[in-house]
Amino acid sequence: VQLQASGGGLVQPGGSLRLSCAASRSTLENYVILWFRQAPGQEREGVSCIDLRADRTYYGNSMRGRFTISGDIAGDTVYLQMNSLKPEDTAVYYCAARSSGVGCALFPSTFPYWGRGTLVTVSS
Repeated sequence: VQLQASGGGLVQPGGSLRLSCAASRSTLENYVILWFRQAPGQEREGVSCIDLRADRTYYGNSMRGRFTISGDIAGDTVYLQMNSLKPEDTAVYYCAARSSGVGCALFPSTFPYWGRGTLVTVSS
């Protein structure tokens, strides 16, 4: 399972970014995808999870209403649209995968596959 996150950058508070997680079609058909983040000196935090086959999405409490996860099996990509960004959203963001048989969760340690992250910095 290979995953690659991209789309990070510097954005002002209140701004938006869209992150992309590139994966193979077979991965998106057979695995659920989690976005998680890690800020310097902090624990990994689950952001949002999507099960494309079941058409289900899950969000962390602080992200609900601001972030939207979506995916396109044919396009081999999962997206994380982030709006109303806050300085506390600053972190390296990763996408991770685990078997769809296990289902979605917001616990990064339970996802065995993840790739390199992308840095999001929210600052004026």
